[in-house]
Amino acid sequence: MAHLFTYGSLMCGDIMEKVAGCRLSCTEAVLRDFFRSGILGEEYPGIVPRSGAAVSGVLYLDLPETAVRRLDLFEGEMYERRTIEISSEEHGTCTAMAYVIKDSYRHRLTNEEWSYAGFLATGKARFENMYLGFEKL
Repeated sequence: MAHLFTYGSLMCGDIMEKVAGCRLSCTEAVLRDFFRSGILGEEYPGIVPRSGAAVSGVLYLDLPETAVRRLDLFEGEMYERRTIEISSEEHGTCTAMAYVIKDSYRHRLTNEEWSYAGFLATGKARFENMYLGFEKL
């Protein structure tokens, strides 16, 4: 079973549970040398490599293969699943999967840092309305 680092809408346990189709254990983690940017016209972010930057997120532990398949469908064609190294207080440095924006979609990034607090305050409700039904994957 694999671990998954999330940095946007999937940091919300209720959204992750619906998308993955199961409840997962998690912990806070940091991904170094990546930048989290908003995406034009969307409530969710994307990440791209950037030396010296860091992204705080949630590390979900021991995902079953069925959850990974559901997540691949949910993330769609803009993202590619990559193996990355993350750091967490609980697990130290370890490998995990993360969905990274494909090069061919980088033009959609805002280059402004995406805010999780802003997402919780105003974006989450809009996101859930726009993606109603994602739990039926």
